[in-house]
Amino acid sequence: MQTRTLGNSNLQVSTLGLGCMGLSHGYGPATDRQQAIALIRAAFDQGVTFFDTAEIYGPYLNEAVVGEALAPIRDQVVIATKFGFTFGDDNRQQILNSRPEHIRWAVEGSLKRLKTDVIDLLYQHRVDPEVPIEDVAGTVKDLIAEGKVKHFGLSEAGVQTIRRAHAVQPVAALQSEYSLWWREPEIEILPTLKELGIGFVPFSPLGKGFLTGAITTDATFGSDDFRSKVPRFSPEALQANQALVVLLGQIARDKGMTAAQIALAWLLAQHEWIVPIPGTTKLHRLQENLGAATVVLSGSDLQSIGAALEQVTIQGDRYPAALQARVGR
Repeated sequence: MQTRTLGNSNLQVSTLGLGCMGLSHGYGPATDRQQAIALIRAAFDQGVTFFDTAEIYGPYLNEAVVGEALAPIRDQVVIATKFGFTFGDDNRQQILNSRPEHIRWAVEGSLKRLKTDVIDLLYQHRVDPEVPIEDVAGTVKDLIAEGKVKHFGLSEAGVQTIRRAHAVQPVAALQSEYSLWWREPEIEILPTLKELGIGFVPFSPLGKGFLTGAITTDATFGSDDFRSKVPRFSPEALQANQALVVLLGQIARDKGMTAAQIALAWLLAQHEWIVPIPGTTKLHRLQENLGAATVVLSGSDLQSIGAALEQVTIQGDRYPAALQARVGR
């Protein structure tokens, strides 16, 4: 697999990374630990060198799985993780916390779980309105000077926050949702990242599975599946948004590809500093997703996709209200 560099940083990663969250968190019961480890190592064997996790995934469980899986090949991979929450006594309550002392505490825990002495890319998971972003960036800058972190990242931050953080400690990458059915970053975020030389790491590049075509209009989700709370996955929205999947499927068939591969290839074609991190729990889906790295979309292909997108109005918010309030700050 080819590599890409995240913005003006010297952080070089595989063209596609692996989002590891779903192996432990968010989409139902956690995957069997050994199966999860096997999938992560299979991704590496197929050229993936960029692995994304966070302390909140579990909490803590996913970092431990990623750490065990990558320990034998630690010097050949880039590990990204995130801080920014306190979890309460039951480890379920998620309270924003980016106070400098908590960042340091979180990093020490992540280092142990990841079985490493340095974090390649450390993101603030969500902006904490109680802590000036300059204090957050300054703390990470100190951690970089101490050799515990290599690069600083932000997740779901707004333009002004990105600028303020970048002025204190250069931001290597922003991680936010971006896909064929969530294109809001194109308005302000992508131009700002291009201006500042910051890489972009889209999560949910397959629309939490919707863009693969595998989620039918009558799909239901368990209470332990995050999508059960997402307005965009309500029965009404699934019915309305199916038109996008139909169009995507038609384009994919014409190209001899799958819908997932077209969706990922479209993201890769937007800018050379974009590195999507699709996640999966299945080996055959992993292989399908990674196949997108070899798909080249021509200018006319991109125009056709753009024209098709204009025919569809996506319905439903991407987050429930409480979580939407935490993004774009």
